Amino acid sequence: MKQLLRMKAIMIKEFRQLSRDRITFGMVVMIPLIQLLLFGFAINTNVRHVPVAIVDQSESQIGRLITQTIGVTQVVDFKMNYATAKEAELAIHQGVVRAALILPEDLPQRMEQHRTLGQWIVDGSDTMISSAIMRLQRMPFTQEGIAMNTGQQKTFDVALYYNPSRRSAVNIVPGLLGVILTMTMILFTSAAIVRERERGNLELLITTPVHSIELMIAKIIPYIFIGLIQVVIILGLGYLIFDVPVNGALSQILWGTLLFISASLTLGLVISTLANTQLQAMQMTVFILLPSILLSGFMFPYEGMPTEAQWIAEVLPATHFMRMIRGIVLRGASLADLWQDAVWMACFTIIGLLVASARFKKSLD
Repeated sequence: MKQLLRMKAIMIKEFRQLSRDRITFGMVVMIPLIQLLLFGFAINTNVRHVPVAIVDQSESQIGRLITQTIGVTQVVDFKMNYATAKEAELAIHQGVVRAALILPEDLPQRMEQHRTLGQWIVDGSDTMISSAIMRLQRMPFTQEGIAMNTGQQKTFDVALYYNPSRRSAVNIVPGLLGVILTMTMILFTSAAIVRERERGNLELLITTPVHSIELMIAKIIPYIFIGLIQVVIILGLGYLIFDVPVNGALSQILWGTLLFISASLTLGLVISTLANTQLQAMQMTVFILLPSILLSGFMFPYEGMPTEAQWIAEVLPATHFMRMIRGIVLRGASLADLWQDAVWMACFTIIGLLVASARFKKSLD
């Protein structure tokens, strides 16, 4: 009986301590809620509204009918219109569109002769998107009740760029780089300030002439080298074991990775200034990590997400880095081609450092 009373006292103490720890209690509620919303609402394996381009060299009514019919499927959205296939290829290279439909000048003759009507050129680095567009390869068409294609023969040819064999490792390995860096970089720095406080070193830092912004920068620099080591390991082993091509310049990979590492580290510092214990810092890291993995386009196509989920994804550094690293490694793009993602991560880093510095000053008061 006395044992039960002693256990009861400990249980009451734990419940009271949990009720006072608002961050931990909030994570208990928010983590399953966020997972439920992400998997039930935001995550969609059906590829929809893929941004593509049209190159209609025939400029005929048949070409316009084909474009409208394909658009009705909602698999693709024709965002751009180019005059030549070369311009469309450049747009795919720069990540403006994911594919382009080329309709030749002799489209009416091809129709009469029951030949393929045109060609899709597709960014094959994303296997889910390439598979969705390949399903349009045998799409039947009708014109004034006359069947153009019964679906038994190919309506379009398909050319897959950057990953013609459609190997999933080609798409996963560069994306895995973003996931691992997100996990480790935020985890390392999320407990940086909290650890100093728990070890009693915070008072020593307060008495030093080091400014808050200097402290924040000094905290993240050592971890930048750790992140670069992870990049070499992942891309090196991906190339040796899975034969993942590295088509971009190493300098572009370096600068793009530095931008993402800096953004992730500053996000971890902001978490560290908000948390009171290392356990809280770990919980808040998980809270950021889940949407970073699920909404960044690593596991599920970004185009298939609802608009609201895409807004959230655009705030996360992982989403921008996922587009950037796949563009550089697989398509050979440069930071100039992906300047919007690069500028966003640079701004995120600066804002994160300022917020972390301000929060650290506030804690000193």
